[in-house]
Amino acid sequence: MIKQTIFLQFLLGILACFIVFFAGAEDPYRFYTWFVTYGTRAPLGVNQRVILINNLFPGPPIEAVTNDNIIVNVINQLDEPFLITWHGVKQRKTSWQDGVLGTNCPIPPHSNWTYKFQLKDQIGTYMYYPSTSMHRAIGGFGALNINQRSVISIPYPAFAGDFTLLVGDWYKAGDKALRKKLNSGLALPSPDGLLINGLHGSSVFTGQKGKTYKFRISNVGISTSINFRIQGHKMILVEVEGSHSLQEAYESLDIHPGQSAAVLVTLRGAIKDYYIVASTRFTKPILTTTGILRYQGSNTRASLPLPIGPTYHVHWSMKQARTLRLNLTANAARPNPQGSFHYGSIKVVRTLVLANAKAKINGKLRYTVNGISYVDPTTPLKLADWFNIPGVFTLNNIKDFPTSRPPAMGVSVFGLTLHDFIEIVFQNTEPTIQSWHLDGESFFVIGYGGGKWTTDSRRRYNLADAISRHTVQVYPNSWTAVYASMDNKGMWNLRSQIWSDRFLGLQTYLRVWNNEKSLYTETDIPPNALRCGKAKR
Repeated sequence: MIKQTIFLQFLLGILACFIVFFAGAEDPYRFYTWFVTYGTRAPLGVNQRVILINNLFPGPPIEAVTNDNIIVNVINQLDEPFLITWHGVKQRKTSWQDGVLGTNCPIPPHSNWTYKFQLKDQIGTYMYYPSTSMHRAIGGFGALNINQRSVISIPYPAFAGDFTLLVGDWYKAGDKALRKKLNSGLALPSPDGLLINGLHGSSVFTGQKGKTYKFRISNVGISTSINFRIQGHKMILVEVEGSHSLQEAYESLDIHPGQSAAVLVTLRGAIKDYYIVASTRFTKPILTTTGILRYQGSNTRASLPLPIGPTYHVHWSMKQARTLRLNLTANAARPNPQGSFHYGSIKVVRTLVLANAKAKINGKLRYTVNGISYVDPTTPLKLADWFNIPGVFTLNNIKDFPTSRPPAMGVSVFGLTLHDFIEIVFQNTEPTIQSWHLDGESFFVIGYGGGKWTTDSRRRYNLADAISRHTVQVYPNSWTAVYASMDNKGMWNLRSQIWSDRFLGLQTYLRVWNNEKSLYTETDIPPNALRCGKAKR
């Protein structure tokens, strides 16, 4: 009996150790409560209605660490349904938390919903913003920075501190006025100005002479590419949308809508103020805004002439973009690598050539992907898929290649198998720049070119050192090609980051699926999931 008692105590001790070990090993949780309200601000000197989060414009930053669990209770105090999407966060196995109308019912006015997701195996510079209607045009956006764990090294020199810069275009007209214009069949005018962190010309960033700082730059605008530079300072590119890059020096960088980058800047100049400059690309007139890089102890304003920067034409930009692409390695910022593969040697199982086009449907302006102008159904695609609700969408009702079919409104969904390795070609048929983003996955940007893509264009692909990212530009009347491994089960939004184009139909969904019912590939529907449309209880 004594031996049995000792043995039982020994087993209980082992069990207690396991419980303590696993409880201590669980990744940290970060809790947020966000009140989403309207407020009044004057970003361009004129009072206008904006969207605030906890009375902040832009919204509060999320500063997190790899694998943190994020819990955000969003309390919608607007007069319209609302959702936030987490741009660049892969939502591993949790497309339920993606925050777009294909995966979530919107949060009704004067109610709340709690997002729960993990920043699994990601490091880098990301952002969040509203995905509903034209809300993004009046705020509700903010930074989401994921830092590496203390035991994980980064492949670039240590820095003294970092600065986050949310740069983007801004309209004085409110979201409802912009939405009314688009619904009437008219295109939006040019924006009225540019902002850095919600301010026009008055953001200040202070550092010490001789020290190096990381600048995180994200284009949170809804329509316009920007050129970013710092007077008298070189920028060392170290990260692009969660992937570490080859560290080369640049005097300026183009950052297109939805894109992010991080650079290192060493303060080697005289102790004074220097202009931080952002200006629009491919626009007439060129819009410019400035901030200040202030050396600590400086009482002197920036004394050199304001650097407006050259006005380059499209062919120069494509050449520069190809050079930048070739100079970026595919050293992704995964802190816990689960093995590696070389994208250039993997067999492509399916090619999607997606042509964006402007169209008139029922006498009004719309945008199409391979002839279909997307319209959100009242039942989110993810809920319809999970509960096998008929009549919401049909798989592969959109063709893999452009067709001559008359443009039409519809719900377009590509059906893909989990772990498919696919080629996507974005064909831009318009004389304006386009920017595409894929939720839930990342892709290797392997090629750019002018004119129409053909199979011969593959001879120009970079199959050696392309970088992995989630947003890519397509130059006017040109194409961009990417490779993507569909390794994340879910319903994923593929959309234009030119928000008016997306609003008017320039988006589609990729359903990544297999018939395995397992928590290793996808979580169950969350208990707090909102129900709407045909999915109402």
